[in-house]
This record gives sequence, C-alpha cells and structure tokens, in this order.
Amino acid sequence: MATTLQITPRLWQLKLGVVNSFLLETEDGLFLIDTGYPNSADKLFAAVRETGHDPAHIRHLLLTHCHIDHAGSAAEVHRRTGARTYAHTLDATLISQGIGERPNTAVAPGLIPALVYKFFIKNGGTSYEPLPIDQTLHHGELLPLAGGIEIIHTPGHSAGHIALLLRQEGVLVAADLCSHVLGLGYSTVNEDIAVARQSILRAADYPFEQAVFGHGNPLLKQANQQLRTKFSGTQA
Repeated sequence: MATTLQITPRLWQLKLGVVNSFLLETEDGLFLIDTGYPNSADKLFAAVRETGHDPAHIRHLLLTHCHIDHAGSAAEVHRRTGARTYAHTLDATLISQGIGERPNTAVAPGLIPALVYKFFIKNGGTSYEPLPIDQTLHHGELLPLAGGIEIIHTPGHSAGHIALLLRQEGVLVAADLCSHVLGLGYSTVNEDIAVARQSILRAADYPFEQAVFGHGNPLLKQANQQLRTKFSGTQA
C-alpha cells in the first residue's frame, strides 16, 4: 500500500496511519508540514524517500498546531535534519514544552467523533518531546518559498492552528481546520467548535482549487466552494 500521494508536481501527502504530513519541494530544499505521532520519524522518512527525495534535504519543518498527532515526532525529525522550525505564536509555547492539548479541548458532537476519540485519540496521550521553535508565525505572513506560502490563522481546533495557502500550487493545506474522512466534517476535537466554523468559512474565501487535510483524503476540485457549501449551512 502506497504511503504517499502526489497532489501537485511539488506537493505530496505522506500517510502516517490515521494522520497525514505533507512534503513540499522548494528552491531552498524540502519543506515538511507536520510529523505525526511520537515514534513516527522512521515511517515519515520512508515516505519521503518514496517520493524520490532524501530526508536529509528537509530544510524547513512547520507545525500547523500543537496536538500530539501532528507535533509528536517533530523533535526527532529536527534532530536528524537540523531543519528550521515554524509554528504560530499561540501554539509555539506549548510545542516548546511538549504540551499537546489545552484544558478546554472537547469532542465534537455526534457518534462518529465519539468513536474516533474513543478508539484513536483518547489513549494517544497529550505530551511529547519538546521542540524549540525558531520562527513564530502570524496571520497574513508570507513565507518566500515555493511561490509564496501564506499563513492563515484558523483557531477553533487549537488557538494557534494555522492553514497554509500554497499560492503557486492553488492548494490549501487545511491540516485540522476540518477533516475529510467520511465526507467533510468538523475535526474530532476542538477548543471552540463555533470559532472553528468561523475559521473554515474565512479560509474558504481564499483562492484555491484543492485542499489537503491532516485526516482523510484531499479535495481535488473546487475545494473552497465545497468548504463554503458544507459549513455555511451548519451550526456548531
């Protein structure tokens, strides 16, 4: 079973079990987005090699938020690559302490989120090896790589959650802004689901054709419109 999926000529989804990371080719080496749970570094590097790249060329490591399934192996990846690290200022402090959840985090309504939480999240823990963040990010900031990586602050799932607009690719790296497992839906856990809905609709106003998610499959056509349609009629 393939552990990678090529989204565009420069962007790959790396499948790490129940969570995805993303690899972007840039003019300054490889740009890795998220790292999976603790002890995922070997699996992650194997997936990078499957794309035809050498993990030693990872120069940038961005964490979309502090949760353990996205930041759990970040310290190990950093140790092996020396990559420059990035996170939003509101989650950077937690990541630097290895804290993967705020006290107000709650499971989204419905049977499926309850089951996902019980079987996949509950026993996964909330702490991991700390990682110092080299560069804290803010809403609207533009990283001058790969034609421009725009930072979109999308709180709700986590106070410091960010999505990335890959301008040249026409792709939104949505991370856990929402999920796309059995169709579009709210992420299983959120700090404030009403704020999460506002963030989804705000992100949907950006120009992108495709969207990729921390959990589930990509949306390959009219992704911004699909997000708008799905969440504009739902109340959190």
